[in-house]
Amino acid sequence: MHVFTKTEMMDKPIIKIDVVSDVVCPWCYIGKRRLEKAIDILKDKIDFEVEYHPFELNPDTPKEGINHKEYLIKKFGSEERYQQLANHVVNVAAQEGLKFNFGDKHISPNTLDSHRLIAFSKLQGKQQEMKEALMNAYFEKGEDLTQNKNLIALATSLGMDSKAVEKFLESSELTEEVKLEEQLNYQRGISGVPFYIINNKYGVSGAQPTETFLQTFTDIGKVPVINAEACDLESKDC
Repeated sequence: MHVFTKTEMMDKPIIKIDVVSDVVCPWCYIGKRRLEKAIDILKDKIDFEVEYHPFELNPDTPKEGINHKEYLIKKFGSEERYQQLANHVVNVAAQEGLKFNFGDKHISPNTLDSHRLIAFSKLQGKQQEMKEALMNAYFEKGEDLTQNKNLIALATSLGMDSKAVEKFLESSELTEEVKLEEQLNYQRGISGVPFYIINNKYGVSGAQPTETFLQTFTDIGKVPVINAEACDLESKDC
């Protein structure tokens, strides 16, 4: 096994990854784990800079949210189709070490406040931790992300000041910034998530397998990516 010298480590290339995703998109969470596995494997050879960007799959959802199961049954056309797709996602997630618990999840939230909180956390150097905390809370713990008290609890668990977070959530701070960034992503032609922008040049769509990420990062621009599962604004499968 090769041991990297200090000079080699200093000369490591840097790969910038901009991840466009929504906190209630199951394939975004699955893709997040697959990306993290690839980064962990390559961390001795490559330095990675990862930044998350907002995307709302259901921007018209009311602030108080909607019934999760009822909404998806209507979207998918039947309870049988809902169960089929839910079981598929749960099984794929389990392969990545995630324990999706749709049984405890009753409210599909409007995710604007979640994205605002992620942006607020970025200012305190905790963007990635907040992204993970929100997705974990939603998919594995069934928490209601429409409730400020739940968002505040997640933030304070990361060491953020509860009063400052409460004041922020009760304001409209960073709302325009989040919406502007979402519009820029739409203008880029991004209609489904997760979507990865590598080194501000290459776009990769969908929850690609870890192996595809590995190949892409070691031979950027030369590895064709496969069709991978994602959620989009018109999808009837997510």
